[in-house]
Formats: sequence, structure tokens, C-alpha cells
Amino acid sequence: MQITDPMDTFYVRRLRRQLAGARLPRHVALIMDGNRRWARNKGLTDIRLGYRHGGEQVKNVLVWCESLGIRHVTQFLCSIENLHGRRTDEIDFVMKVVEDLVTQRLGRPDSGWQLHIAGSVDALPDTTARILQDGVDATRHCTTGSHITLALGYSGRQEIVDACRDLLNENSNRGKTPADIAHSLTVDDLATRLYTADQPDPDLVIRTGGEQRLSNFLLWQSAYTELYFCEAYGPDFREIDFLRALRDFTNRHRHYGR
Repeated sequence: MQITDPMDTFYVRRLRRQLAGARLPRHVALIMDGNRRWARNKGLTDIRLGYRHGGEQVKNVLVWCESLGIRHVTQFLCSIENLHGRRTDEIDFVMKVVEDLVTQRLGRPDSGWQLHIAGSVDALPDTTARILQDGVDATRHCTTGSHITLALGYSGRQEIVDACRDLLNENSNRGKTPADIAHSLTVDDLATRLYTADQPDPDLVIRTGGEQRLSNFLLWQSAYTELYFCEAYGPDFREIDFLRALRDFTNRHRHYGR
């Protein structure tokens, strides 16, 4: 979404000056909520169009992050609960938005971002799963150091269950007993088996749409993450809103549980 209001342009420049030299988050995760409410407020007869406009903001966020040197971004696009609880035509529309996002921007070798997927890919439509995998393969050798993770068919609780299952299976195959596994279990044993293994935990989670909850998103990884809640709906999320979230982050003193 391009800035057209001169005052918005002025304020963006002001915020960027304030952030110059500041300690910015290394990894930003976003829950772009409010797409359907945005469509209703706009009077659209097809509220699914909110997802299309929300998808455009994913691209914009990457542009903003590139300009600030933020190299790790995670976008929560669809939960496992969404897949099971929304109408079929709505889910089909969301999947088409995701497919277009990957084929046109995120899954291209020249995208500048290495694509990762977090979630139960098996729960997604075959076409969507194939396009996602093609995007992962196409960007596997990206050398910019920038990483974009799309959370699809995602559940934070299920991610932890899957990590535990993998740990138990791997160790039992080596002849270890449950008692052996329990005695030697460490935090890193599970962390290295999460969907996001080898990536830093998010420093900042931003949620749009006015809701103030994590909704089963990155539960393990967000143990010490700073949270920021924005009233703007996902499709209305502006660079100003993003920079305000970063400014708020720079003004916090992180305690990491202490």
C-alpha cells in the first residue's frame, strides 16, 4: 500500500529518523488479523476479498523490513483451527491468495528471501502444499541472509506435540528407554525439533485488528517475546503502524524472565 497523504510521508520520515541507530528486533512475527472485519466495514459483499488485501500487506512488510535490515520475519496466515472451522469456499480463497503470494513474490529465486513453512502441510490442499514446497526449493540457496516463514495450518500446541513425538521416536530407535529420555531431556532437545529450528526466536510479535492474544501462535518461541497490539485491521496496516511498533520495542527494557 503506497503512502499518498503528505502528512503520512512526513511522519514516516520522522519515525525512521527516530529509529536510526536504535536496537531493532532481529526477528519480527506478525498476526495480520481483521481481514474479514475490514471487508465488512468497507461494505464489500464478498468478505473474502479482505484476505486478498491482507495478502498485499505481507509483501509490504517485507519491503519495510528490508529497508531496516530486519532479516527474519514470520507471518501467521492460517491456523489449523481455521482450516477446520471456516467454510470451504473461504479456505479455498485463502489458499489461492497464499499460492499467488508464493508464486508471484515469495517463492521466486530472485525474491531476496529464503522461504520457510511452519505448520501441518499435510492438512493443506495438495496444490497449495506443492506450490509451497516449490517455493522453499526455489529459495533454498538464497544468500541474502533474509528469511520469511509462513505459518499455515499452524498450531503452537501441535508443534510442541510433534517435537516431543520426534524426540521420542528418534531416541527409542536408538534403544533408549523412556526413563533414559526423561533423565537427559533438555530445552534444546525440543527447540531443535520445532518447525522453526535453526531460526532465532521472535523478538517482537505484532498483532493487528485490536485483539490482544497470541491465538496459539509460536507458543514455545514467544516465551520472552515482546508483544505489540495494533488497532488497525490487517489490510489497513501502514508503514506508520509498523514503525510505531518498532519504536515501542526500542523503548522497552527486556528482562527475559528475570
